Amino acid sequence: LGAKIAATPTVDVGDFFPGMWDTGVIDKVTYGLPWYAETRLPYYRRDLLAKAGIASPPRDWAEWRIAMAAIKREVGPQRYAILLPLNEFEPLLNLAIQQPDPLLRDGGRYGNFRSAGFKRALAFYKEMFDKQWAPLVTNNQISNVWDEFGRGLFTFYINGPWNIAEFKKRLPADVASSWMTMPLPGPDGPGASVANGVTLVVFKKSKHQDAAWQWVQFLSSATSQQRFHGLTGDLPSRRSPWASTALSGDPYAQAYRDQLERARPTPKVPEWERISGEILLVAEQMVHGELDVDGAAAELDRRTDLILAKRRSMLDQAAQP
Repeated sequence: LGAKIAATPTVDVGDFFPGMWDTGVIDKVTYGLPWYAETRLPYYRRDLLAKAGIASPPRDWAEWRIAMAAIKREVGPQRYAILLPLNEFEPLLNLAIQQPDPLLRDGGRYGNFRSAGFKRALAFYKEMFDKQWAPLVTNNQISNVWDEFGRGLFTFYINGPWNIAEFKKRLPADVASSWMTMPLPGPDGPGASVANGVTLVVFKKSKHQDAAWQWVQFLSSATSQQRFHGLTGDLPSRRSPWASTALSGDPYAQAYRDQLERARPTPKVPEWERISGEILLVAEQMVHGELDVDGAAAELDRRTDLILAKRRSMLDQAAQP
């Protein structure tokens, strides 16, 4: 889409969050325009944090450790500091995307899970279970996430922007003003998170490219993104719609506005969905004590390299003269 973008003044590249724009770029070629954005960050109970003696939400992993330890001391053995459902890979992936090491190496040919950065994320994730800050459960074992958040079963919950509306609607009146969103803490300060959402493309062989491009322009425009948020609650991938009253006046949305500035895309290989499924499975083995951090990292590399075998073969063949 590079030529079309260059010839279309209304497509302001600088208005898009960088990580969201990057989701449509492969090998420096732009194939898509971001439509709406999604990323993950913690929802938390302000009252429970204050009761544990923590005056402000944690900004980095060290402060988060202190906060979770304090909450656990306060709430006792039957309640927890954080919910990390074992059937969701996203919390671990968001910790991993904060690291300087890429998740795949050599042009997406091999896993890079034995890197120092990924093992650092694994160790922090494992620590939250080892210290019983998080329960060893899937979200299917939680009767109702919103009810349990309201009851104080856990204080932190990493999830997406759709839950702003759900928490507003579902939480009991006595805690309606006791929750908030916060940027995802990183190793050394506010951290990155995964850039998700929807990117729009025009098929190369389409017989209606001009009409398709007009449709992509319309949907990705600032006006359309602002209206779409009003209809669905999905977040704009451009900065300018965030100046609207609906977003700038919503205190729960502000952490997402901040977080999207640091969002990063996942590896751009078609096998990534399968690989993310293996992250979930191996992480569950690790927190149940079947693997240590080094063993989990090695197992992820082994599984990933098998998944990427065909990709390596195809790339090697394409590189031959």
